[in-house]
Amino acid sequence: MEKTLIIFKPDAVQRGIVGEILTRFERVGLKIVAVKMLNPGRDHYFHHYENISKMATRRGQKALDVTLKMLEAGPVVAMVLEGIEAVEQVRKMVGTTEPKSAAPGTIRGDYAHMSFMHADNVEMGVSNIIHASGDKDEAEQEIAHWFSKDEIYNYKTTHDVYTQPGSK
Repeated sequence: MEKTLIIFKPDAVQRGIVGEILTRFERVGLKIVAVKMLNPGRDHYFHHYENISKMATRRGQKALDVTLKMLEAGPVVAMVLEGIEAVEQVRKMVGTTEPKSAAPGTIRGDYAHMSFMHADNVEMGVSNIIHASGDKDEAEQEIAHWFSKDEIYNYKTTHDVYTQPGSK
């Protein structure tokens, strides 16, 4: 089974919509195998967003700086989800990074509306509710950065019985 990382950003936690969004992932059969609420420091976020995701390389140093500032606004909820093609499934459900461009029905399309241009004009990070790993390699690196092996659980759900051959 494939694993992926999601992070409910401070805007999702502060709005009280974590459970509502999490339900969407569970409804499609993704399994929570790790979860914790934390308020990591700038160095932790820098490692995630630059050393792993290369944000400054893609969007510039200013974008990285405002993103780090936004993430430090409050606690986040980090989770590892597991399922068939989990990375691609979660990315599809979350929608494009820019909320304004995210399709209705996606998490960002339903819960956020900010554009990159507006965020740049007011020099703030884009409030886009959630982070989702971009690909399998990124997911592995991010999960190792946020969770120890002892914090990730292996268990069977009722759903596993119907989706995995020979698991009965």
